[in-house]
Amino acid sequence: MAVAGAEKKNLRILSGMRPTGRLHLGHYFGALLNWIEFQSSHESFFTIVDWHALTTKYQNTKEIKNNIWEIALDWLCVGIDPDVATIFVQSAVPETAELHLVLSMFTPQNWVEREPTLKDMVKMLAANEEEAKEKVTYGLLGYPVLQTADILVVRGGLVPVGRDQESHLEFARDVARRFNHLCNVDYFPEPKPKFTPTPVLRGVDGQKMGKSYNNDIKIADTEEDTIKKVKQMITDRTRIAKSDPGHTDLCEVPWPMYRVIKPELTRQVKQECESAAIGCVACKSRLGEAINDFLAPFREKRRALEKDPDRVRKIIEHGNIKARKEAKKTMDDVYEIIGLPRWNN
Repeated sequence: MAVAGAEKKNLRILSGMRPTGRLHLGHYFGALLNWIEFQSSHESFFTIVDWHALTTKYQNTKEIKNNIWEIALDWLCVGIDPDVATIFVQSAVPETAELHLVLSMFTPQNWVEREPTLKDMVKMLAANEEEAKEKVTYGLLGYPVLQTADILVVRGGLVPVGRDQESHLEFARDVARRFNHLCNVDYFPEPKPKFTPTPVLRGVDGQKMGKSYNNDIKIADTEEDTIKKVKQMITDRTRIAKSDPGHTDLCEVPWPMYRVIKPELTRQVKQECESAAIGCVACKSRLGEAINDFLAPFREKRRALEKDPDRVRKIIEHGNIKARKEAKKTMDDVYEIIGLPRWNN
């Protein structure tokens, strides 16, 4: 049986996000901007992976449903186009769980235990080995296999990743390769990394921007909240007085933010900062306005979508149907390959 993901000239893209809340600027520049580019050149499937959220949020699941909605709004308002890309929810495609189960039968235990994704998830969940014994579930142990099933169930051939994440994708390639080898077929594509520029945006406190640090600027923030957050940004710690010349290379948050939000201003900002022509307070005030100007069209579109929930629901449902159609085809093929009957199909 031929490789299923090779029907298209350009391999199919698959990527997703866990529904943990509204998205921030780090998500936009680190992932969504690349997705917007890919959707015009590749058949693209973008999934909200709610089952993955359960691996760490199983004790507090009430927010997941609303967070699915929030992520869909954010994706649509920044330019993910449902007319050319498929937006779907993981749990709306039960064949993903089916494939996860089948692949788990082919995956050696020690592969899972040494997988970097799992190790990262355990670190997020538990501070030490004793706590891990209490909090790490069977579902979390299977996280890498479920992640592989997400990709292979739609026969994804390319996965957008930064170079620091390539090892996470290696697991999926190994599983696809092992299935093909043991079943003597050339069915599943071995997912390749689609390397993307992933600038690491710092949050207002100088750490990597993240919801868990409460240091992010969200796409859906109000203009007032954005200005308030920008005022808290860590600048050049060596600059004591406004009259002191600043150092853009030591400016921890505003300077890197200018470079991605308003690059055409960076020459002016550098000259004014390093000649003490402007103080940090005024510089951050201008940056806040620039961020609000940048996000204004997204926020306007998001507010319109919030007022039309039926439209958003139909977009998701259409994507769910399209993704499930592909997943059913995959599972029909998989059952034929492994020699099991396909009941009630």
